Formats: sequence, C-alpha cells, structure tokens
Amino acid sequence: MPTPAELIPPKPHAAPTPAAVAPATPSAEAAPEPVPASDPAADPAKWGRVAEDGTVFVRTADGERAVGSYPGAEPPEALAYFGRKFEELAGQVALLEQRIKSGGVSAKDADATVTHLREAITDAHAVGDLASLLGRLDAITVQLEERRQRSEAARAKARQQAAVAKEQIVTEAEGLAESTEWKRTGDRLRELLDQWKAAPRLERKVDDALWKRFSHARTTFDKRRRVHFAELDEQRGEAAARKEKLIKKAEELSTSKEWADTAKAYRDLMTEWKAAGRARRDVEDALWARFRTAQDVFFTARSEVFAARDAGLSENLEKKKVLVAEAEALLPVTDQKSARAALRSIHDRWEAVGHVPRADRDAIEGRLKKVDDAVRGAEEAEWARSNPEARARAEATVAQLRTSIANLEAELTKARAAGQDKKAADAESAIEARRGWLVEAEKTLTEFS
Repeated sequence: MPTPAELIPPKPHAAPTPAAVAPATPSAEAAPEPVPASDPAADPAKWGRVAEDGTVFVRTADGERAVGSYPGAEPPEALAYFGRKFEELAGQVALLEQRIKSGGVSAKDADATVTHLREAITDAHAVGDLASLLGRLDAITVQLEERRQRSEAARAKARQQAAVAKEQIVTEAEGLAESTEWKRTGDRLRELLDQWKAAPRLERKVDDALWKRFSHARTTFDKRRRVHFAELDEQRGEAAARKEKLIKKAEELSTSKEWADTAKAYRDLMTEWKAAGRARRDVEDALWARFRTAQDVFFTARSEVFAARDAGLSENLEKKKVLVAEAEALLPVTDQKSARAALRSIHDRWEAVGHVPRADRDAIEGRLKKVDDAVRGAEEAEWARSNPEARARAEATVAQLRTSIANLEAELTKARAAGQDKKAADAESAIEARRGWLVEAEKTLTEFS
C-alpha cells in the first residue's frame, strides 16, 4: 500500500510532492484519550475532501488548505488517516485541560504547552474542526490568565499580610530596645527573629528597610545589655574586693576574748557586708563561707566560755526565784509605803546574789520589773490623791461652777419674768451643761478626801 504524504507546507493550488511519512504517535506518558467517532469536530468527511489528484484538503474559516496526500488510497481512507492526526491533536488538548483542572501542571509549563499546540494546530496536517481546538486553547489561555490573576492577588494579599506582620515585629522590637528586663526581652527578641524568618519576603526595598529597623533595635538592646553586664561584672569585682577586706578583719577577730566588744564589731562587719553588694554567685558563696567560718570560730568560743560560766550560776538562779516570788506576793499593792520598803530589801538581796545564767536572765528580771512597776504606779496614784495643789484646784473648780450656776439661775428667772423666751432657753441650756461639769468636778474632789 502506498504511504501517505503530508504537506510541509504545500504551495497554494499546487499538488503536493508525495513523501513517505510515518504518522506521529503520542508518548505513552501523556497518551490522550481518543476523540469519540461521533464527535462532529472529528468527522473528516465534514471537514475535508480529497481532490482528483489525491491531495487532501481541510476546510477552515479562511478557506481550504492542503494538508497532504494518500496516493493510491480511496478518499475515505485518505480522509480517515488525516482525521486520526486531528484526533491526536484533540487528545493533547484534552490532556492539557485535564492536567490544568487537576492542578498537575504549572502555569509556566501550561503556557508553553498552549503555545506549542497552537503552532501545531495552526499548521496541522490533519482534517477536523481545527478552529474548535484553537478555541479550546483560547479558553485555556483565559483560564490560565484568571489563575495567574488569582495567584497574583493571593500573593499580593500574602505580601500585604506579611508587611503588616513584619511591621508589628519591628515595632515591638523597637519598643523593647530600651528594656532592662534582660532575660525576658532577650528571649522575646529571639522569638521575633524566628517570626521574621518564617514570614514571606516583601519587595526588596521594603523588606530591607524593615530589616534595617529590626536589626537596629536588636543591636541597640544587645549593646545596652553587654554594657550593663560589663558594669555589673565590674561592680561584682569591687564587691568581692571589699568583702575580702571584711573577711580579713573577721578572721583577725576570731580569736579575740573581748566578748562584748568583739560581738559588736562582728555586728558592724555584717552591716558593712550587706552594704558591699554582691559578687558573682560562685565567688559570693565562697566568700560568705569564709566570713561565716571566722564568725563561727569566735561565737563558738564565746558560747563555750559562757556555758562554763553559766553552769556555776544555777544556784544564783534558784535564789533569785525565791526573791521574785517574795516580791510578787506584794501584789496587789494595798500599802505603797510598806510595799516599797519590802521591795527595797528584796533589791538589796537580789544584787547580793549576783549573776544568773544568760539564758534565764531576761525572764527572771522581767518578773521583778513587773512588781517594781506596780509599786511605782501605786505611789504615783497616792501622790496624785494627796497633792494639796491638785486638791485646791479641784475645790476652786467646784466653787466656780456652783457660782456660775447660781448666776445663770438668776438670769433665767429674770428672762422668764420679762417674757424673753430665747434668753431663758439659752440660760437653761448653760445651766444644764454646768451641772454636768459640776458632777464630774465633785467626783474629783471626793478623791482627795
């Protein structure tokens, strides 16, 4: 059987030169589904004809165009051959439509395929409704453009959101640049840096400007933090030096036997220690251990001496317990003179007993002080009661109030007789008030009886 020949391309109204050309076969990877035979667009008899010389023509909107020849074949067979060429092209268009619908092809690759197919269909050696294929490619082009516009809109929205997010990151970082909460702020700036890295890039100019602000804020904080800790290290070094001197003094005092004076000196050293500031933690702990050891040496020795001394004072404590019980028997005070005489005797014997153990001293002396306070209180009350000046003042107050009441009563009588109601009411009020004062003054006077 003769081999069909395709025109590449034919000259108008000229018979093509026969050539043996093998029909194109679609690849197995992208094998398009064949166009159904019932599809009018693929009916070669509708869209082409075979001339007497065997040339096959396809009908287009611009008129007929020769696409090839099939020498020695019957017209239906020749048309069917070039119809299959159309079906291959239609299948490639359908495959592209399917891949675009499923999202299996990028916009760039789809554009390239559309361009390739448009060129192939425009000069195709095939018989069929080529215009419909070009129309479908036009629809694909519109669809791709719409998808590009949606993608661009989505990217624009994402860029806008990223710009807002990065502006917020930068604004917060700038607000933290002067913070003195070093740990918390450092952690937060690291979180903001992670957020910046995760955010989409903006236009280079905008992104660079925002990054410059963000970087400046972080650098400002980092510099301030380094300066702070450098100063802190210097202060801690100075504190360590001061505490070394205090430790030396404490160690020199640790063997002192001047218990009272040395204990006071240690209290002063502790005050200076607290005011010296803190060294680095590891250094501070070691310094404190040395300072505390020096104190312990002194206070342990003092405690041992006091304990030995107190052991011989237990008998004195028992004697003072007897004396304080004797003093407490004077309460409540009914005769301050005899109570004072008895208490004076108790004090004399108390001093003669001598010291008691330090641990018991405050308690036993506190009991005796309560008796002292009670006797002193009774004496002061007696003196106030028998004070002649106070009695004279009380008598004068009573006499003055009685005279004032008598005068007001006389005024009241006159006001009533004259019908002066307001003046009478004022006199009555004044009399009532002074009678109350008189009652209290008379009570005070009776205390001196």
